[in-house]
Amino acid sequence: MDLYVVRHAIAEQRDSSRWPDDSQRPLSDRGRSRFQAVAELLGRVVPEADAVLSSRYVRAWQTAELLAEHAGWPEPTPCPELEGAASATVCEALQQFPAETVVAIVGHEPSFSELVAYFLTGDEGGMEMEFKKGGAACLRFPAAPRPGSASLCWYLTARLAGATQEA
Repeated sequence: MDLYVVRHAIAEQRDSSRWPDDSQRPLSDRGRSRFQAVAELLGRVVPEADAVLSSRYVRAWQTAELLAEHAGWPEPTPCPELEGAASATVCEALQQFPAETVVAIVGHEPSFSELVAYFLTGDEGGMEMEFKKGGAACLRFPAAPRPGSASLCWYLTARLAGATQEA
């Protein structure tokens, strides 16, 4: 399985008067435009994905929708396990897909850094990683996802994607 781990793009600043429920906080205009470059680049590097699973939080969902619009990937499917569940729970959710599937997941920090560490080392605390907003990582598994069984193929930041677009 190839797994594309995508952190949501830059969201509006926290403001409890505008979004009493933080899960409703949307992407900022800057986040939307910066992530568009990431999505377009991902669409060129990975022209097809079989599924896009997303947290139901508005900022993650909007990021997943940008992947559908600008990368040509499938429309997102809600995945509550991406809303801060333990890495083992996310791993279980991915077991529904055949080993040869290309899946993207869209969610949040700090759980995504922990998830990447879990898949690479077998331990959520097995390595430190700064997973930037709008960043994406490609993990490759020889079969179904298991702790410690992934290889990191690449990691892309939104800044690098923007620089790539300008070149």
